Amino acid sequence: MQVAPGVGAFATDLPTRSEQATLCIEMATPRCLLLNTTYEPLQVITWQRAVSMLYLGKVELVRAYNRVLRAVSWTVEQPAVVKLVRFVRRQKVRISFSRRNVFLRDGFRCQYCGVQLPAQELTCDHVLPRSQGGSSSWENLVTACGPCNRRKGSRTPEQARMNLYKEPRRPERLPSSPMRYGDPPDLWRDFLF
Repeated sequence: MQVAPGVGAFATDLPTRSEQATLCIEMATPRCLLLNTTYEPLQVITWQRAVSMLYLGKVELVRAYNRVLRAVSWTVEQPAVVKLVRFVRRQKVRISFSRRNVFLRDGFRCQYCGVQLPAQELTCDHVLPRSQGGSSSWENLVTACGPCNRRKGSRTPEQARMNLYKEPRRPERLPSSPMRYGDPPDLWRDFLF
């Protein structure tokens, strides 16, 4: 092994700039799931914030990635899931009205025939059709499959002789959506419901 003058024998063991950049990206990528004291998911935070909260004693480590972080006087496993030490009361959040949230409220299930489908194959149906003065609101929109929506047409469910599985209403909260967490790591799966 040839070594440049003035450079130590271990200089070739150091990572190149591109390897350093890759290492930095890998270190920044892992996210951390923040849980309330009741193990209810609150939000996704960066692993750096989770380490800061661990150091300050605000959270406890529940699950960790297979990586150890070292400082001069402190060593900690890289957090994957942390739990708050003190209970945080969640503020009531007014759920925004959107097509996706209507699907989540109805469990991606047609409210006329009961079949569960992916979002791409579902439509939103106005219970009281817009042609009869119906509005686009939580209380008037339901999830429907294409065939049921076409069968109902611009009639009310009574006129079309179709029954709703449940009356539409504004939800207090929505079930957790996989989309909310992106592609969650396996270490989170036990805590997402």
